[in-house]
Amino acid sequence: QVQLVESGGGLVQPGGSLRLSCAASSISLFSRYDVDWFRQTPGNQRELVATVTSGGIRSYAEFVKGRFTISRDNAKNTVFLQMNNLQPDDTAVYSCVARQVLGTIPFVYWGQGTQVTVSS
Repeated sequence: QVQLVESGGGLVQPGGSLRLSCAASSISLFSRYDVDWFRQTPGNQRELVATVTSGGIRSYAEFVKGRFTISRDNAKNTVFLQMNNLQPDDTAVYSCVARQVLGTIPFVYWGQGTQVTVSS
């Protein structure tokens, strides 16, 4: 059974940094998956934060550009989200998603999320 496990969340002061990890297990050819990081706060919609494609192309939401960096290590089946200059508005549960389409069949796997709290 495919599993995505996020880690690296925690409490950090404004202006601080965290590095989130999304580790995939029991997944074949992880390198062929696009991977997203989403975040969600209570009562709010889930927001797409960043994406790294199977080809290594990266994209970011406007509200994190210049502060967050997404990367992947296919040898370790892991995607990272480096978050710098964190602000209280970045407080949320961050989740990763691995997805690909084979023919017409979508394969989508979600992690359980990791809490990020930015507070002084």
